[in-house]
Amino acid sequence: MAIWKRRRQKAARKYPVPLTMHQLWMVSLSAPVNRDRDASRTTLYPFTRIDDEKARRWLADQWEITSRDELAGRLDGLARSGYRSRARLRLGVEPLAWDAGLYVDITRRGFACGMLGEADAWTALKNIVPAVVRSYASWNEYAEHYLLGRMVWRDNLRGTPDAPAPQAVSDAHLKSLLDPANRASPWNMAPWHAISHPDHTR
Repeated sequence: MAIWKRRRQKAARKYPVPLTMHQLWMVSLSAPVNRDRDASRTTLYPFTRIDDEKARRWLADQWEITSRDELAGRLDGLARSGYRSRARLRLGVEPLAWDAGLYVDITRRGFACGMLGEADAWTALKNIVPAVVRSYASWNEYAEHYLLGRMVWRDNLRGTPDAPAPQAVSDAHLKSLLDPANRASPWNMAPWHAISHPDHTR
């Protein structure tokens, strides 16, 4: 029996072409969602190392997505109404950012496990951009609405075995993403208004 495990291939090695500014901006919509240390912030692939099975398990366990059709249906639901319809009833606002973050995260994982090809994944991400750009003027506004959406989602899960991480954990993660001194933050690498200007290489 081996006492060591072979390290998985780095995502950046399998997908060596850097994302364009627009591509990084779209991927960065999901930056608040995944706080794991192995989360990739600068590739369409969601992890720093290749782990297709992890993506497949997560979609099945967290979203009951086991096929391309189920993935498409879930993405359509998030794009049309998602959790923001509940938030509107409770708070009087629709935090699109929460649904957009989940939408992009699910798309990236769908790509990782082969339910979506790369071209289809980028098309899916482009579909959510107009609504997001209409709704927010900065990453700070996006972060504020993301937290509102998360609050509504957390309240629905309170007292269940699936209780999420404390709000303070999410707050700290978002504060890090918004910190101008954080050179690793994708929100600093792809400023909010970059999506409204011509695309270019980085």
